[in-house]
Amino acid sequence: MKFRTEISITPLSKGLNHGAKIFALGSCFAERVAERLSRAKFAVTTNPLGVLFNPLSIAAAIERLADTRSFAVCDIREGKEGFFSFEAHSSLDGATPTEAFSKLNKAVAQGAKALHEADWVIITFGTAWVYEREGRIVANCHKQPSSQFSRRRLTVEEIVERYTALFEGALHGKRVILTVSPVRHLGDGLQENSVSKAVLRLAAEELCTQYEDVHYFPSYEIMTDDLRDYRYYNEDMVHPSKMAVDYIWEHFCEVVLSHSARELLPQIEQIVAAAEHRPFNPESEAHREFCRKMIAKAEAMPEMDFTLEKEIFNRFL
Repeated sequence: MKFRTEISITPLSKGLNHGAKIFALGSCFAERVAERLSRAKFAVTTNPLGVLFNPLSIAAAIERLADTRSFAVCDIREGKEGFFSFEAHSSLDGATPTEAFSKLNKAVAQGAKALHEADWVIITFGTAWVYEREGRIVANCHKQPSSQFSRRRLTVEEIVERYTALFEGALHGKRVILTVSPVRHLGDGLQENSVSKAVLRLAAEELCTQYEDVHYFPSYEIMTDDLRDYRYYNEDMVHPSKMAVDYIWEHFCEVVLSHSARELLPQIEQIVAAAEHRPFNPESEAHREFCRKMIAKAEAMPEMDFTLEKEIFNRFL
């Protein structure tokens, strides 16, 4: 007897290997996936301009980074809690205009380098609802008065047109994974959230049909059609629980990672977990020998950075 409708996903013909560089943008779910990739010792850069939710703000960030286009003084605004840009997340706010300006342009420089070097780009669409101010879509409202903004829903055509330009321009030659975030935007309302996700899903499908190197990973479908139970959500009933993210990550590994990369995951986890473990007797010879073995194992792993883990092990030698 089966109690779930498990999803079947065709693995990519050419999977992701550890030698590749990854650039991930989008909603907070993009960061959850990037955290797993980083723990698995993939070279990944995530959201240099902070969490971005709607496809056009994500596209604007890619365009800025692709051109290494710095923020200008006129891009900085003053709010009740500091200085900010409507094109970036509040994590890049500053207590002074100079601080905000510095943080934003440092993020642009680092993000531009990472994007140019990236072999793979992972983009997670969160919502099709956008807020416009003075005729321009903002990435974040920064707690400004609602009277400053007008709200509307993007169309499939708008998203496809913007990303067609990106895939033939700034992202040309890169392999792209598109996902729709399984996080529910209850602030939009349940019905509006459903329509929003449908718009995002249709746009992703259209783009994947058009471009051979653009692939869709069904994180949204795994959450809503396979797991489809509130026990897989956090207490806010909005974000997937750790168990759900673990399950989605397992599918991601099976579909996106190459066979050789998947085979290395248990060894990588053993080294990372060993570095996190608090030893019962850190001054014992047995623990020193254990650390030496972990360092040797880390150094034998190809194309991976275990600098942090080796530093921890070396403290006990």
